[in-house]
This record gives sequence, structure tokens and C-alpha cells, in this order.
Amino acid sequence: MFIEQVPGFVRNLFPKALWRMNPDEKAVYLTFDDGPIPVITPWVVDLLGRYNIKATFFMVGDNVHKFPQEYMQVIENGHRVGNHTFNHLKGLFTGTKEYIENVDQADAFIHSNLFRPPHGLLRRSQYNELSKRYQFIMWDLVTRDYSFRLYGEDVLANVKKFVRNGSIITFHDSMRSESNLKYALPRSIDWLLEQGYEFKVFK
Repeated sequence: MFIEQVPGFVRNLFPKALWRMNPDEKAVYLTFDDGPIPVITPWVVDLLGRYNIKATFFMVGDNVHKFPQEYMQVIENGHRVGNHTFNHLKGLFTGTKEYIENVDQADAFIHSNLFRPPHGLLRRSQYNELSKRYQFIMWDLVTRDYSFRLYGEDVLANVKKFVRNGSIITFHDSMRSESNLKYALPRSIDWLLEQGYEFKVFK
């Protein structure tokens, strides 16, 4: 549970960040990290389109630089995008000046006021500076679709076990997650719809 659903004391470290939306509203917010990636990101966009669902994609700037067509496909299909640094940096292991510069480098390609730190790891000084310019979007449920120790059935089970009103759900449109993602994402959407959840995006 510590991994799939972040405990309160961790959430309190970043008080301006959004970890969960309205707990009184039966809605969820789908998010995807680490793209865009050819084949995988277009597959996600196509799947979401079949359900008429919008999501938010937190993108690595270098991937946007290398794969602008996939980036534009996300934009043109009405999804939101967010900054996920240029090189997927872990803030705790990066100097503040270098980290901020890396986020700015990504911003030149992504153009968004939303930010999600890779792995949720960053220094207080980095958070303080970036929160002046960005709305931090964290997560209420990370599916762990990236884990080589889990199968697609396990990822789906994580969604069913930990989702709740207002959950910000994180999947990954990455090569590492491909097998688990392709199994769990459509089944998760079907199940969430059956449970009466509405899919929303950040304003």
C-alpha cells in the first residue's frame, strides 16, 4: 500500500500538490507518465478515443523532442500534457539549479503549467521554486504497470483495490510497461465505468 497509495505523511511534504481530487465526487483522473513513445502512446490515445475519455500525459521533454508526431497526436486528440523534466531526473540526486534548468528545457517543448516530478522525488528547494510556476500533480494510485514483478492481472487488481473517489491514477506509456499496460488499461476502464466512475481531466 505504501507504493500503490501514498500515505498522508508523504503527501504533507508537498502541501500545494494535488494528490487526490474531490473525495465526494465519483470521478477519477487518468494520467500517463514518461512518454511520448512511438506505438505505445498512439495505442493509448486510440484506446481512450474509443471510450471518449480524456487524460493527462506527463511527458519527458527529450521524448517530445525525438517524437513530436506522437506529442501532437496527444494534443490534437484533446488530452492535457504536463512537464516531467527533460531527462526524467530524480530531484533528490540532482542539484537544484540543474533540476530547474532541466524542467525549463522540457518546458520549451511541452508548454504546460502542470508538473509531475519523476518518482515523486525532489528537494524542498526544487519544490519551492517550481511550485511558483507550476501546479504539481502527484497521484493517489500508482498502478505499478512498470514492475517486472507484476503481471497485467496484478496491475488490474491494484486499480480495483486502491481506487476511490477523486483518485489520480497513474499508468505509464513506456516500453517497460507495454505488456501490463495493454492488459490492464482497457480492463481497468471497463471496470471503472461499471462501478459508475466518471473520467475527468485537470482544469
